[in-house]
Amino acid sequence: MSAFARYVAFLHPVPGRTTDEAAIRAHVAWLRALDAAGQLELAGPFGDGSGGMVILRAESETQARALAEADPYVRSGLRRLELRRWDLSCEGNNHMGMG
Repeated sequence: MSAFARYVAFLHPVPGRTTDEAAIRAHVAWLRALDAAGQLELAGPFGDGSGGMVILRAESETQARALAEADPYVRSGLRRLELRRWDLSCEGNNHMGMG
């Protein structure tokens, strides 16, 4: 894993599907397991109700996809997954060598 790469899982609501308390609790349990394993950077819903985002630490896109597809929201069809690699620009990598 690049120290300066993360994977962003966008969780888009699926039209016609309703999220209940049990689904939310299962999703939170999944987030807690990721956090305990050191694979969760940040997570949360968008303020406008248009879905949410989970930022993952993973060795590869394949691993990140497996982690994201294990989300109960995704497995149950409540959310559609969009996964993207995010390359970090920061002082630690001299803003991708351009600083």
